[in-house]
Amino acid sequence: MSRKKAEVYASDLSDEQWELIAPVLHIAVGRSGRVSRRRILNAIFYVHRTGCQWRFLPQSYPHWKTVYSCFWRWQQSGAWDVVLDTLRVDMRYEQGRKARPTAASVDSQSVKSTEKGGLVAMTEPKSCVGASA
Repeated sequence: MSRKKAEVYASDLSDEQWELIAPVLHIAVGRSGRVSRRRILNAIFYVHRTGCQWRFLPQSYPHWKTVYSCFWRWQQSGAWDVVLDTLRVDMRYEQGRKARPTAASVDSQSVKSTEKGGLVAMTEPKSCVGASA
């Protein structure tokens, strides 16, 4: 089965974006395979953006098994973390900021909503028959 000519989708990387991510991805992943990393990334971004299943990738992308295999291996090896951390540091330097934040703030609303407070005795199960049926 032959693959169709590559189409351009809204989720695809621009040339400028690819120039930023290519060297970082090379460091994180290592050698290049038979399929272009850019095409693999575009397919991964397509799945992420559209929410489609891997098997339903358009035929203009590499075979879904190849794309999923790369995604899974990069996830297991921590390559995504390396890429994101590197790009975050680069962006912060570009903005004239330090590589890592020196302060953080948490508002009271997010603190209140993280866990339910109170004693265990206050949350005892009800003795209603319908609730446990």
